[in-house]
Amino acid sequence: MKALVNRDTCIGCGLCAATCPAVFALEGEVSTVIADPVPPGEEPACRDARDGCPVSAITLIEQET
Repeated sequence: MKALVNRDTCIGCGLCAATCPAVFALEGEVSTVIADPVPPGEEPACRDARDGCPVSAITLIEQET
């Protein structure tokens, strides 16, 4: 799985970093992805971060195995 943050949409609320700190971190005023690819054990929390984003700035790309 790959996570992407639309930096133009992100409002820097920090919810994703709080929900999944292994994948997301605040960098200045916006979130950034710090794990690429998403570690398999973090995929559920990463989905929760995407679903909880108030501005839908997170996209997840499921990778085929």
